[in-house]
Amino acid sequence: MTTTGAAGGRRRRGPGMTEVARAAGVSQKTVSRVVNGEPHVSPEVRDRVLKAVRDLDYRPNTAARALLLGRYRRIGVVSLGSSLYGPSTLLIALERAMQRAGYSVALASTLEGQRVSVAVDALLEQGVDGIVLSEPIDDGPPLRLTADVPVVSLGEGVELEPGAGALVGADGVAAARLATEHLLSLGHRTVWHIPGPQDWWAARDRLRGWREALATAGASEPPLPSPGDWSPASGYAAGRQLARLADVTAVFAANDDMAIGALRAFAEAGRAVPEEVSVVGYDDIPAAAYLAPPLTTVRQNFAAVADRAVDVLIALIEGRPAPAGPAGRAAELTVRASTGPVREPDSARPRP
Repeated sequence: MTTTGAAGGRRRRGPGMTEVARAAGVSQKTVSRVVNGEPHVSPEVRDRVLKAVRDLDYRPNTAARALLLGRYRRIGVVSLGSSLYGPSTLLIALERAMQRAGYSVALASTLEGQRVSVAVDALLEQGVDGIVLSEPIDDGPPLRLTADVPVVSLGEGVELEPGAGALVGADGVAAARLATEHLLSLGHRTVWHIPGPQDWWAARDRLRGWREALATAGASEPPLPSPGDWSPASGYAAGRQLARLADVTAVFAANDDMAIGALRAFAEAGRAVPEEVSVVGYDDIPAAAYLAPPLTTVRQNFAAVADRAVDVLIALIEGRPAPAGPAGRAAELTVRASTGPVREPDSARPRP
């Protein structure tokens, strides 16, 4: 069989499994086992087949493989498509985890306001063995999702069919408690919070964890500034409000970018960090360690969350029991120079 190129010329079809089997001196079934990562193939035979695959530049036909095996070896991901550090880093971690497991990735984005259900339908039309919902925003009532393939969600707001879906994700509530407890352990009477946008599940979890830590410690809950939008500009606006209050000695921002904005606001107001105000962020973005002062923050283990999600999803795809347990150590506090012991303010007079 031949195909016609863009310039009207004719070119040969790429090599098929028959050619690979002939070059490696094995059966087509053995080639199929090697290509699909199945067991019961000796290392010597596997190496011989892989050499033939490389030498012939063999590309397995996805549609044909799906017909033969009943699977596409492809997983769909529904994601916001955001350039924000958290969602984008998690998406990369998911792709790497899927590739290690022998699956390719199909992506459907909800960046343009597309509903999750529409994105799921688009993935099903492409042909996928399972779907990961990495959509971080609550866009309405809980979604009752019915799909022909297993689904794993990394956030709330989705009702999944028992046995065909699972909720897997980092415990943002516990991580926010950890950040708040750190500040309280330094002697601060209470901790102020710069919240993220409240249509994001992560922002709600961090707000809840902050409140739980204060309640457990018997500390008062200060009023919240206006929720930010994850940007340094919104953290700067909230920081300017807080910098005017002399009793503010500790601040937990819902992400590092907003913490960076708050640091700028405190510097402009003459509030030294950490001598007068301690600041904690969330995410541990690459720049956090190089600020002045370096930022204390919650580091998320995106790889652990991604590995756990893919392990659970593949178990559901293969009809095996999902592995038990949490997503490893999903978050930890990285203490740097932006936090320190409380020092009582010189005056209760509000700052200009």
